[in-house]
Amino acid sequence: MHSVEFDKKIITGVKLINVEKLITHEQIIEPKANKLIKYIESFNNNDIIISSILCCSKSFVIIDGHHRYFALKKLGYKQIPVTLLDYSSDQIKTDYEEKITKNQIVKHGETNNLLTPKSTRHIFYSSSTKNWEPIILLSSLFKLKGNN
Repeated sequence: MHSVEFDKKIITGVKLINVEKLITHEQIIEPKANKLIKYIESFNNNDIIISSILCCSKSFVIIDGHHRYFALKKLGYKQIPVTLLDYSSDQIKTDYEEKITKNQIVKHGETNNLLTPKSTRHIFYSSSTKNWEPIILLSSLFKLKGNN
């Protein structure tokens, strides 16, 4: 395991946000989401630790964490953990080839014209590894109360 360093200005905030404020840009894989729901339910209303959803700080379009978002929303959570990102940063890419632009992703979310599941694999530039790394590494761990 290695730690990654990055431009700290990419993260503009980490907090609980109303689930209704967040916008999806791609569909989910139902069996994957259902497995996550069952996993969370297996804690029997005890506290759980979960990675925050990553989203654009301006549009609130989800960048990473559609399945976590769906599961928490379906389980009745009103506030969910979010790491807000400066999505305009050139230190963030939609994937290695950037077949789809960030503006297109935001537009898909805002118009509810959802892309197929896993159509993006967001990455960020790590100054320590000198590589592009999976964006989930910018996610923060949150402790959520099990009974919403």
